[in-house]
Amino acid sequence: MPEPYPPHSPAPHPDGGPLAGLVVVSVEQAVAAPFATRQLADLGARVIKIERPGTGDLARAYDRTVRGMSSHFVWLNRGKESVELDVRAPEGNRRLRALVDRADVLVQNLAPGAADRLGIGSAQLALSHPELITCDISGYGSDGPYQDRKAYDLLVQAEAGLLSITGTPETPSKVGLSIADICAGMYAYSGILTALLNRTGTGRGARLEVSMLEALGEWMGYAEYFTRYGGTAPARTGASHATIAPYGPFPTQDGQNVILGLQNPHEWVAFCEIVLDRPHLADDPRFLDNADRATHRAELDAVVTETTVRLSAAELVERLDEACIAHAGQRTLQEFSAHEQLRSRGRWAPFGSPVGELIGLVPPVTDRGRTSTRLRPVPALGEHTDDVLAWLDAP
Repeated sequence: MPEPYPPHSPAPHPDGGPLAGLVVVSVEQAVAAPFATRQLADLGARVIKIERPGTGDLARAYDRTVRGMSSHFVWLNRGKESVELDVRAPEGNRRLRALVDRADVLVQNLAPGAADRLGIGSAQLALSHPELITCDISGYGSDGPYQDRKAYDLLVQAEAGLLSITGTPETPSKVGLSIADICAGMYAYSGILTALLNRTGTGRGARLEVSMLEALGEWMGYAEYFTRYGGTAPARTGASHATIAPYGPFPTQDGQNVILGLQNPHEWVAFCEIVLDRPHLADDPRFLDNADRATHRAELDAVVTETTVRLSAAELVERLDEACIAHAGQRTLQEFSAHEQLRSRGRWAPFGSPVGELIGLVPPVTDRGRTSTRLRPVPALGEHTDDVLAWLDAP
């Protein structure tokens, strides 16, 4: 068996972490690739982010809501080192290639063909750098009739059919987050971790490719099966569930909505007896099992609402708890920021930025063996150019 592959970097971050010592070079912008590399940075990898001189990652200019900084950029780029390079100019391109020579992982989500033109295409690097892990993130993949198309999150949501099942019966709607970018970034992140694990034993790198369409398509799996074999697509049901009932928001006497969901026959019986105080409904032929209830959703929702509008939210929650029925409050984002569950578990932590200390969520995977997780700063544009280039030139 080959010896475990040693990381290139001689200078791991002082924070430590399971990826300390790993060097990731990312020629990235917007959401998908930065989301993947931020996860690597959170685990201690040294992520060197290549940015355009003067303007940087286009996500820096998406908005100015975080004390003048972009909310997207703050979210996606914590813990990275920003290096300004004109990668199309001879000297900047030489520096880029030299950084790739020192890297364990190269991530890019440039326009189709751009990486090859810069001399960092994954096919050529697989020959010259067989130990390197490359990860190319694109909208539609490196071949096929859509290979040269530009791809933005909304466009991919549309192409993947997500808009057709999201929203109300009258209005198809996009998901309110960049979900196509996010899922592509998560598959890139998990693919890189898998390739690193494999390289530890084999010494060989990998050529990874992640398409936003295919990543989001994987998340569309149930809906695709439902449609392919059932003949019709899941209905657009707003905040309710297309195939489970009762499931969704119900109004209460004091003007609040309580979200509830039932998953099995035992819960349905308890719901009828304790929450609705109408035990006979459990035997109503319209509502005998979930398929029946989904078929008669409008009638069922009307029956449930007759009870919920006579109760305050607190009274309804008390009944739901007694019946062991899952439920949730319909919170605003401000209420999410103040969520007592997150606060009690210490899930918010400070981190630095060019505009001062900010607060963010601790990464959601908790390693109980580590005493703490320190969030590293968001970089200013070009903040680390001199240091990284000095490291690159050091003997």
